[in-house]
Amino acid sequence: QVQLVESGGGLVQAGGSLTLSCAASGRTFTNYAMGWFRQAPGKEREFVAALNWSGHSTYYADSVKGRFTISRDNAKNTVYLQMNSLKPEDTAVYYCAADGLSIPSMVDEEWTYWGQGTQVTVSS
Repeated sequence: QVQLVESGGGLVQAGGSLTLSCAASGRTFTNYAMGWFRQAPGKEREFVAALNWSGHSTYYADSVKGRFTISRDNAKNTVYLQMNSLKPEDTAVYYCAADGLSIPSMVDEEWTYWGQGTQVTVSS
């Protein structure tokens, strides 16, 4: 089992920045690809970003490319999502996910472990 705990969400004005963190525990962190997904009210959960076990391969949704940066610190068992130039449409609950995938998937059903989510609200 892998336990994931997100933090760092909050309320920010459009154009602002936030950094989300996801602390993992329970298994060897470097065995897992890590990802971020989000779900806005009335919408399905969607892929945001992911990276492989080493952090050398990263993947982004087109909607966040150039604004968001995913990274991991394997010494701290933590993955981060740096979000810049935030827009009101980025408002959602953001979820951290983990799985033993060699290549991270953009499909949420393929991820095994999930955090409880953290709310991000961007005001216009």
